[in-house]
Amino acid sequence: MISGGGTGGHIFPALAIADALKERYPEAEFLFVGAQDRMEMQRVPAAGYKIEGLWISGIQRSLSAKNLAFPFKLLSSLSKSARLLRRFKPHAVIGTGGFASGPLLYMAHRKNIPTLIQEQNSYPGITNKILAAKARKICVAYPNMKRFFPKEKIVLTGNPIRKNLQAALPAQKAAKKSLGFSADAPLLLILGGSLGARRINELVQDSLSDFEEAGLQTLWQCGKLYHQALSTQLSLSKNVQLQAFLEDMPTAFAAADLVVSRAGAGTLSELAVVKKASVLVPSPNVAEDHQTKNAQALSQKEAALLFKESGAAHDFSKLVVNLCQDPLKRKSLEENIAKLALPHAAETIVDEIQKLLPNA
Repeated sequence: MISGGGTGGHIFPALAIADALKERYPEAEFLFVGAQDRMEMQRVPAAGYKIEGLWISGIQRSLSAKNLAFPFKLLSSLSKSARLLRRFKPHAVIGTGGFASGPLLYMAHRKNIPTLIQEQNSYPGITNKILAAKARKICVAYPNMKRFFPKEKIVLTGNPIRKNLQAALPAQKAAKKSLGFSADAPLLLILGGSLGARRINELVQDSLSDFEEAGLQTLWQCGKLYHQALSTQLSLSKNVQLQAFLEDMPTAFAAADLVVSRAGAGTLSELAVVKKASVLVPSPNVAEDHQTKNAQALSQKEAALLFKESGAAHDFSKLVVNLCQDPLKRKSLEENIAKLALPHAAETIVDEIQKLLPNA
Protein backbone atom coordinates (compact mmCIF):
# COMPACT_ATOMS: atom_id res chain seq x y z
CA MET A 1 0.00 0.00 0.00
CA ILE A 2 1.25 3.46 -0.89
CA SER A 3 0.01 6.80 0.40
CA GLY A 4 1.06 10.29 -0.56
CA GLY A 5 -0.85 13.22 -1.93
CA GLY A 6 -2.27 16.68 -1.76
CA THR A 7 0.32 17.96 -4.25
CA GLY A 8 2.25 16.60 -7.21
CA GLY A 9 5.37 16.70 -5.04
CA HIS A 10 3.95 13.83 -2.99
CA ILE A 11 2.02 12.02 -5.74
CA PHE A 12 4.68 11.70 -8.45
CA PRO A 13 7.31 10.13 -6.16
CA ALA A 14 4.67 7.68 -4.95
CA LEU A 15 3.85 6.71 -8.55
CA ALA A 16 7.55 6.41 -9.46
CA ILE A 17 8.13 4.09 -6.50
CA ALA A 18 5.12 1.98 -7.49
CA ASP A 19 6.39 1.73 -11.08
CA ALA A 20 9.85 0.64 -9.89
CA LEU A 21 8.31 -1.94 -7.54
CA LYS A 22 6.16 -3.25 -10.38
CA GLU A 23 9.25 -3.71 -12.56
CA ARG A 24 10.92 -5.78 -9.88
CA TYR A 25 7.76 -7.63 -8.78
CA PRO A 26 5.50 -7.92 -11.87
CA GLU A 27 2.88 -9.93 -9.98
CA ALA A 28 2.62 -7.45 -7.09
CA GLU A 29 -0.70 -5.84 -6.21
CA PHE A 30 -0.92 -2.17 -5.27
CA LEU A 31 -3.45 -0.04 -3.45
CA PHE A 32 -2.99 3.70 -3.05
CA VAL A 33 -4.63 5.68 -0.27
CA GLY A 34 -5.20 9.42 -0.63
CA ALA A 35 -7.32 12.31 0.62
CA GLN A 36 -10.72 11.95 -0.98
CA ASP A 37 -10.95 15.49 -2.40
CA ARG A 38 -7.37 15.98 -3.58
CA MET A 39 -5.62 15.59 -6.93
CA GLU A 40 -4.35 12.06 -6.25
CA MET A 41 -7.89 10.76 -6.72
CA GLN A 42 -7.55 11.60 -10.44
CA ARG A 43 -3.80 11.26 -11.03
CA VAL A 44 -3.35 7.80 -9.52
CA PRO A 45 -6.13 6.04 -11.53
CA ALA A 46 -4.84 7.81 -14.66
CA ALA A 47 -1.49 6.10 -14.00
CA GLY A 48 -3.20 2.70 -13.80
CA TYR A 49 -3.43 2.14 -10.03
CA LYS A 50 -6.39 1.69 -7.68
CA ILE A 51 -6.91 4.28 -4.95
CA GLU A 52 -9.12 4.67 -1.87
CA GLY A 53 -9.89 8.08 -0.39
CA LEU A 54 -9.88 9.12 3.25
CA TRP A 55 -11.88 11.98 4.75
CA ILE A 56 -8.84 13.91 5.94
CA SER A 57 -7.24 17.33 5.65
CA GLY A 58 -4.57 19.32 7.45
CA ILE A 59 -5.02 21.63 10.40
CA GLN A 60 -5.37 25.27 9.37
CA ARG A 61 -2.53 27.38 10.77
CA SER A 62 -4.86 30.30 11.47
CA LEU A 63 -7.97 30.19 13.65
CA SER A 64 -10.59 28.53 11.49
CA ALA A 65 -13.90 26.78 11.96
CA LYS A 66 -12.54 24.08 9.64
CA ASN A 67 -10.31 22.89 12.49
CA LEU A 68 -13.39 21.86 14.47
CA ALA A 69 -13.94 18.98 12.06
CA PHE A 70 -10.36 17.73 12.26
CA PRO A 71 -10.81 15.28 15.21
CA PHE A 72 -13.77 13.67 13.45
CA LYS A 73 -11.88 13.44 10.15
CA LEU A 74 -8.90 11.87 11.92
CA LEU A 75 -11.03 9.24 13.68
CA SER A 76 -12.83 8.45 10.43
CA SER A 77 -9.52 8.10 8.57
CA LEU A 78 -7.93 5.90 11.25
CA SER A 79 -10.98 3.62 11.18
CA LYS A 80 -11.04 3.38 7.37
CA SER A 81 -7.27 2.82 7.27
CA ALA A 82 -7.65 -0.12 9.65
CA ARG A 83 -10.40 -1.61 7.45
CA LEU A 84 -8.30 -1.18 4.30
CA LEU A 85 -5.28 -2.83 5.95
CA ARG A 86 -7.41 -5.81 7.06
CA ARG A 87 -8.86 -6.20 3.58
CA PHE A 88 -5.71 -5.69 1.49
CA LYS A 89 -3.18 -7.36 3.86
CA PRO A 90 -0.10 -5.49 2.53
CA HIS A 91 3.43 -6.78 3.03
CA ALA A 92 4.66 -3.17 3.39
CA VAL A 93 3.19 0.33 3.56
CA ILE A 94 4.98 3.30 1.98
CA GLY A 95 4.31 6.97 2.69
CA THR A 96 5.53 9.92 0.63
CA GLY A 97 3.96 12.67 2.72
CA GLY A 98 0.63 14.44 2.74
CA PHE A 99 -2.33 14.21 5.12
CA ALA A 100 -3.60 10.77 4.11
CA SER A 101 -0.32 8.99 4.77
CA GLY A 102 -0.51 9.79 8.49
CA PRO A 103 -3.51 7.65 9.50
CA LEU A 104 -2.55 4.79 7.16
CA LEU A 105 1.06 4.45 8.30
CA TYR A 106 0.10 4.90 11.95
CA MET A 107 -2.40 2.04 11.75
CA ALA A 108 0.06 -0.10 9.77
CA HIS A 109 2.59 0.30 12.57
CA ARG A 110 -0.09 -0.65 15.11
CA LYS A 111 -0.61 -3.87 13.13
CA ASN A 112 3.16 -4.51 12.96
CA ILE A 113 3.26 -4.06 9.17
CA PRO A 114 6.65 -2.67 7.98
CA THR A 115 6.48 1.00 7.00
CA LEU A 116 8.85 3.21 5.02
CA ILE A 117 8.61 6.94 4.44
CA GLN A 118 10.17 8.97 1.66
CA GLU A 119 10.89 12.64 2.35
CA GLN A 120 11.44 14.78 -0.72
CA ASN A 121 12.44 18.06 0.91
CA SER A 122 15.39 19.42 2.86
CA TYR A 123 12.90 20.42 5.58
CA PRO A 124 10.38 17.64 6.30
CA GLY A 125 6.64 18.04 6.32
CA ILE A 126 4.79 17.62 9.60
CA THR A 127 3.27 14.24 8.65
CA ASN A 128 6.64 12.61 8.00
CA LYS A 129 8.15 14.15 11.14
CA ILE A 130 5.37 12.55 13.20
CA LEU A 131 5.65 9.18 11.41
CA ALA A 132 9.45 9.00 11.65
CA ALA A 133 9.46 7.48 15.14
CA LYS A 134 7.43 4.48 13.93
CA ALA A 135 8.86 3.96 10.42
CA ARG A 136 11.38 1.18 9.81
CA LYS A 137 13.25 3.18 7.14
CA ILE A 138 13.34 6.83 6.08
CA CYS A 139 14.51 7.56 2.53
CA VAL A 140 15.69 11.15 2.08
CA ALA A 141 16.87 13.36 -0.76
CA TYR A 142 19.23 15.63 1.16
CA PRO A 143 22.20 14.96 3.46
CA ASN A 144 22.26 16.03 7.13
CA MET A 145 18.67 14.98 7.87
CA LYS A 146 19.54 13.47 11.24
CA ARG A 147 18.44 16.72 12.90
CA PHE A 148 14.89 15.72 11.93
CA PHE A 149 14.93 11.92 11.87
CA PRO A 150 16.56 9.05 13.82
CA LYS A 151 20.03 8.66 12.30
CA GLU A 152 19.95 4.86 12.19
CA LYS A 153 16.82 4.83 10.00
CA ILE A 154 17.99 7.31 7.35
CA VAL A 155 19.04 6.25 3.84
CA LEU A 156 20.11 8.90 1.32
CA THR A 157 18.35 7.86 -1.88
CA GLY A 158 17.36 11.06 -3.68
CA ASN A 159 13.96 11.77 -5.17
CA PRO A 160 12.45 9.61 -7.91
CA ILE A 161 12.37 11.45 -11.24
CA ARG A 162 10.61 10.93 -14.56
CA LYS A 163 12.06 7.97 -16.45
CA ASN A 164 12.51 9.92 -19.68
CA LEU A 165 14.99 12.22 -17.91
CA GLN A 166 17.26 9.37 -16.84
CA ALA A 167 18.54 8.82 -20.39
CA ALA A 168 21.00 11.15 -22.12
CA LEU A 169 19.40 14.39 -23.35
CA PRO A 170 19.36 15.34 -27.05
CA ALA A 171 22.14 17.61 -28.34
CA GLN A 172 21.47 21.25 -27.37
CA LYS A 173 21.59 22.83 -30.82
CA ALA A 174 19.35 20.14 -32.30
CA ALA A 175 16.91 20.56 -29.39
CA LYS A 176 16.72 24.33 -29.96
CA LYS A 177 16.05 23.85 -33.67
CA SER A 178 13.37 21.20 -33.03
CA LEU A 179 11.55 23.71 -30.80
CA GLY A 180 11.72 26.38 -33.50
CA PHE A 181 14.47 28.50 -31.97
CA SER A 182 17.85 29.62 -33.28
CA ALA A 183 20.58 27.10 -32.48
CA ASP A 184 23.10 29.81 -31.58
CA ALA A 185 21.34 32.26 -29.23
CA PRO A 186 20.99 31.57 -25.46
CA LEU A 187 17.67 30.00 -24.47
CA LEU A 188 15.90 30.68 -21.17
CA LEU A 189 13.47 28.01 -19.91
CA ILE A 190 10.75 29.25 -17.53
CA LEU A 191 8.98 26.61 -15.43
CA GLY A 192 6.06 27.46 -13.18
CA GLY A 193 4.51 24.02 -12.83
CA SER A 194 1.44 22.61 -14.57
CA LEU A 195 -0.89 25.21 -13.03
CA GLY A 196 1.62 28.05 -13.25
CA ALA A 197 3.30 30.41 -10.80
CA ARG A 198 1.72 33.87 -10.77
CA ARG A 199 4.76 35.74 -9.45
CA ILE A 200 7.20 34.08 -11.85
CA ASN A 201 4.86 35.00 -14.71
CA GLU A 202 4.76 38.62 -13.52
CA LEU A 203 8.56 38.80 -13.28
CA VAL A 204 9.00 37.32 -16.76
CA GLN A 205 6.32 39.54 -18.29
CA ASP A 206 8.02 42.64 -16.88
CA SER A 207 11.45 41.43 -18.07
CA LEU A 208 10.68 40.34 -21.63
CA SER A 209 11.90 43.57 -23.22
CA ASP A 210 15.22 43.24 -21.35
CA PHE A 211 15.53 39.62 -22.48
CA GLU A 212 14.85 40.61 -26.09
CA GLU A 213 17.37 43.45 -25.94
CA ALA A 214 20.01 41.03 -24.60
CA GLY A 215 19.37 38.58 -27.45
CA LEU A 216 17.81 35.86 -25.29
CA GLN A 217 15.24 33.35 -26.48
CA THR A 218 12.51 32.33 -24.03
CA LEU A 219 10.55 29.09 -23.72
CA TRP A 220 7.92 30.04 -21.16
CA GLN A 221 5.71 27.45 -19.48
CA CYS A 222 3.20 29.79 -17.85
CA GLY A 223 0.67 27.17 -16.63
CA LYS A 224 -2.85 26.48 -17.75
CA LEU A 225 -4.36 28.96 -15.26
CA TYR A 226 -2.54 31.87 -16.90
CA HIS A 227 -2.10 30.88 -20.54
CA GLN A 228 -5.25 32.38 -22.01
CA ALA A 229 -4.88 35.74 -20.25
CA LEU A 230 -1.20 36.07 -21.13
CA SER A 231 -1.83 35.03 -24.75
CA THR A 232 -4.40 37.84 -25.01
CA GLN A 233 -2.28 40.48 -23.24
CA LEU A 234 1.06 39.90 -24.93
CA SER A 235 2.33 40.44 -28.43
CA LEU A 236 5.24 38.02 -28.58
CA SER A 237 8.16 37.98 -30.99
CA LYS A 238 9.50 34.84 -32.64
CA ASN A 239 12.08 34.64 -29.82
CA VAL A 240 9.40 33.90 -27.22
CA GLN A 241 7.18 30.83 -27.02
CA LEU A 242 4.35 30.85 -24.48
CA GLN A 243 3.14 27.36 -23.52
CA ALA A 244 0.51 26.26 -21.00
CA PHE A 245 2.38 23.00 -20.41
CA LEU A 246 5.48 21.30 -21.78
CA GLU A 247 5.02 17.64 -22.64
CA ASP A 248 8.55 16.98 -23.94
CA MET A 249 10.71 17.91 -20.97
CA PRO A 250 13.88 16.16 -22.18
CA THR A 251 13.97 18.40 -25.27
CA ALA A 252 13.10 21.52 -23.24
CA PHE A 253 15.88 20.83 -20.72
CA ALA A 254 18.35 19.96 -23.49
CA ALA A 255 17.68 23.26 -25.27
CA ALA A 256 17.96 25.43 -22.15
CA ASP A 257 21.04 27.45 -21.26
CA LEU A 258 19.38 28.62 -18.04
CA VAL A 259 16.25 27.53 -16.14
CA VAL A 260 14.01 29.74 -13.97
CA SER A 261 11.87 27.62 -11.71
CA ARG A 262 10.07 27.15 -8.42
CA ALA A 263 12.00 25.06 -5.89
CA GLY A 264 9.85 21.98 -5.47
CA ALA A 265 11.89 18.94 -4.50
CA GLY A 266 11.07 16.95 -7.63
CA THR A 267 12.06 19.77 -9.97
CA LEU A 268 15.36 20.28 -8.15
CA SER A 269 16.16 16.58 -8.41
CA GLU A 270 15.49 16.76 -12.15
CA LEU A 271 17.68 19.86 -12.54
CA ALA A 272 20.52 17.97 -10.85
CA VAL A 273 20.17 14.95 -13.13
CA VAL A 274 20.01 17.06 -16.32
CA LYS A 275 22.85 19.30 -15.02
CA LYS A 276 21.22 22.69 -15.62
CA ALA A 277 22.10 26.09 -14.18
CA SER A 278 19.06 27.66 -12.57
CA VAL A 279 17.56 30.68 -10.85
CA LEU A 280 15.15 29.43 -8.20
CA VAL A 281 12.13 31.51 -7.16
CA PRO A 282 10.67 29.51 -4.25
CA SER A 283 7.01 29.78 -3.38
CA PRO A 284 6.54 31.12 0.17
CA ASN A 285 3.00 29.69 0.26
CA VAL A 286 3.83 26.05 0.98
CA ALA A 287 3.97 24.07 4.22
CA GLU A 288 6.90 24.99 6.48
CA ASP A 289 8.19 27.23 3.63
CA HIS A 290 10.05 24.13 2.42
CA GLN A 291 10.72 25.50 -1.08
CA THR A 292 12.84 28.30 0.35
CA LYS A 293 14.76 25.78 2.44
CA ASN A 294 15.25 23.57 -0.64
CA ALA A 295 16.57 26.53 -2.63
CA GLN A 296 18.87 27.56 0.21
CA ALA A 297 20.29 24.03 0.38
CA LEU A 298 21.36 24.38 -3.27
CA SER A 299 22.46 28.00 -3.17
CA GLN A 300 24.70 27.31 -0.16
CA LYS A 301 26.51 24.74 -2.31
CA GLU A 302 26.68 27.23 -5.22
CA ALA A 303 24.54 24.81 -7.20
CA ALA A 304 21.78 27.34 -8.00
CA LEU A 305 20.95 31.02 -7.48
CA LEU A 306 18.04 32.02 -5.24
CA PHE A 307 15.76 34.95 -6.07
CA LYS A 308 12.98 35.81 -3.61
CA GLU A 309 9.64 36.34 -5.28
CA SER A 310 9.28 39.65 -3.40
CA GLY A 311 12.26 40.95 -5.40
CA ALA A 312 11.88 43.66 -8.04
CA ALA A 313 11.50 42.78 -11.71
CA HIS A 314 14.50 44.87 -12.79
CA ASP A 315 16.71 42.96 -10.32
CA PHE A 316 15.32 39.69 -11.68
CA SER A 317 15.95 40.60 -15.31
CA LYS A 318 19.46 41.85 -14.52
CA LEU A 319 20.31 38.59 -12.72
CA VAL A 320 18.96 36.42 -15.55
CA VAL A 321 20.58 38.42 -18.36
CA ASN A 322 23.96 38.55 -16.59
CA LEU A 323 23.87 34.79 -15.99
CA CYS A 324 22.88 34.03 -19.60
CA GLN A 325 25.85 36.13 -20.72
CA ASP A 326 28.28 34.45 -18.30
CA PRO A 327 29.04 30.91 -19.56
CA LEU A 328 31.72 30.33 -16.90
CA LYS A 329 29.28 31.03 -14.05
CA ARG A 330 26.67 28.79 -15.65
CA LYS A 331 29.22 26.02 -16.08
CA SER A 332 30.14 26.29 -12.40
CA LEU A 333 26.48 26.02 -11.38
CA GLU A 334 26.02 23.03 -13.70
CA GLU A 335 29.03 21.21 -12.28
CA ASN A 336 27.95 21.86 -8.68
CA ILE A 337 24.34 20.76 -9.12
CA ALA A 338 25.47 17.65 -11.02
CA LYS A 339 27.34 16.54 -7.89
CA LEU A 340 23.99 16.33 -6.09
CA ALA A 341 22.32 14.11 -8.71
CA LEU A 342 20.92 10.73 -7.63
CA PRO A 343 19.33 9.48 -10.86
CA HIS A 344 18.36 6.00 -9.67
CA ALA A 345 16.44 7.03 -6.57
CA ALA A 346 13.34 4.93 -7.25
CA GLU A 347 15.38 1.73 -7.64
CA THR A 348 17.37 2.51 -4.47
CA ILE A 349 14.13 3.07 -2.53
CA VAL A 350 12.83 -0.28 -3.82
CA ASP A 351 16.05 -1.88 -2.53
CA GLU A 352 15.16 -0.56 0.93
CA ILE A 353 11.54 -1.72 0.65
CA GLN A 354 12.75 -5.17 -0.40
CA LYS A 355 14.74 -5.46 2.82
CA LEU A 356 11.53 -4.93 4.81
CA LEU A 357 9.57 -7.68 3.07
CA PRO A 358 9.07 -11.10 4.63
CA ASN A 359 11.53 -13.68 3.25
CA ALA A 360 13.49 -10.92 1.50
